[in-house]
Amino acid sequence: MTGPNPIRVTLLVLYTSQLEECRAFYAGLGLDFVAEQHGQGPRHHAAVLTDGTVLELYPARPGRLTGALRLGLAVDGAAADPPLDAGHHQLIDPDGRVVEIHALRRSAVHQQPITVVTGGSRGIGAAICARLSADGHDIVLGYRADAAAAEAVASTVREAGRRCVAVRVDTTDEADVDRLFDAAEELGPVTGLVNNAGVSGPNGRLADADAAGMRRALEVNVLGYLLCARRAVRDMARNGGGAVVNISSAAATLGSPGQYVHYAAAKAAVDAMTVGLSKEVAADGIRVNCVAPGTIWTEFHEDPQRPAKIAASIPLGRAGRPEEIAGAVSWLLSADAGYATGTVLRVAGGL
Repeated sequence: MTGPNPIRVTLLVLYTSQLEECRAFYAGLGLDFVAEQHGQGPRHHAAVLTDGTVLELYPARPGRLTGALRLGLAVDGAAADPPLDAGHHQLIDPDGRVVEIHALRRSAVHQQPITVVTGGSRGIGAAICARLSADGHDIVLGYRADAAAAEAVASTVREAGRRCVAVRVDTTDEADVDRLFDAAEELGPVTGLVNNAGVSGPNGRLADADAAGMRRALEVNVLGYLLCARRAVRDMARNGGGAVVNISSAAATLGSPGQYVHYAAAKAAVDAMTVGLSKEVAADGIRVNCVAPGTIWTEFHEDPQRPAKIAASIPLGRAGRPEEIAGAVSWLLSADAGYATGTVLRVAGGL
């Protein structure tokens, strides 16, 4: 099995409930698949070649093997490219040699960063696209309606030497979300998602708010985030991991009385989603964090001068700039934040 063109296989470590999917995957490679189940999960997997040769993969930490963790190995024992993360495994090749592979999953760190940013055509989203492109990310820019604004942001990304695809999307529509991520495949595997698309809904006291406006705000700010995150973690789990950053708001804990209590409630849901999802997908190599901005100078406000009017109530004495939020997002997507997950990073001037 050590000829000039060694057969290459991909070994998948899956939930026990996905063993049939695993067998189908191997069948597509012309391989038979055998899995022995011990306890709560698949502790021992073996890829069996059609000629009867057995390739055995021994995970050192079987309790961590959850999700679709992809590990590329050559039949002759050569390590796959790109480099792989820490986690000790052994591959026994057909000649009985033990090849040590220090890898549990392919690392998104070693891939070209490709980040989906929803609501990327203006305000905080536009600043995030500009900052990430300056930091080396290719961008998939989701926008709701303003194609000209989206193209202007895309031009900024390209001027930074990065690639950009702009996609019109309603994040509350499941099919639209799938179309957004399908378009991202033009650039390569998605490594990051910034859930940023949002609306405030009706302004004023809750007693005066209309149900349709509140429903739309909840759909965009909660369901839209969930649908985008769901598709992102599905793709990232298959491709070796990644990072999600949700844009929340200081309103989640301040409550925004007299302004938009429903919006504050939606952002509190985003905080809860961040913590829960971070625990759910950590074993898949996916980090989930959140940035909670305070009052920022953007077009988001019904009263364009609101940031100036409330500046005196902010401990730092001013409203924030979109670029200050973008910097926090960039850090959470970077390797420097590799030990951060489930974090709600408040960038609110002291509020």
